[in-house]
Amino acid sequence: MRLGRLSERAKVAVSLVLIAGSLTGLGVLGGIAAPQYTVSQKGREFHPNTLTIRRGETIVIVNDDGDLRHHAYIDSSQFSFDSGDQEPGSRTPITIPVAGEFEVLCAIHPKMKLTLHVQ
Repeated sequence: MRLGRLSERAKVAVSLVLIAGSLTGLGVLGGIAAPQYTVSQKGREFHPNTLTIRRGETIVIVNDDGDLRHHAYIDSSQFSFDSGDQEPGSRTPITIPVAGEFEVLCAIHPKMKLTLHVQ
């Protein structure tokens, strides 16, 4: 259909439909989030204990211990993070904005370690 043969009112209506469709498409594409990875804290261990992600992706640390509090942190010159105390059942997202090798540790259970490779 050519816009030249349409009335002004029809041209406006067609234009609004095209704009709305474009904005909807952009909204859908803009809403696509980077992958999210789940890491469990259970039995005084991170599961998995090694993970490779891309810069800008998010890991979610879940305290799956029914009766243990955890406290995840990263202390690096490139990136630092501190979750504070994590009660059982809590979910803590961490988005890593830079590439590098990081260790996620637990301030309460010093043997817990997650090695994070960020590309």
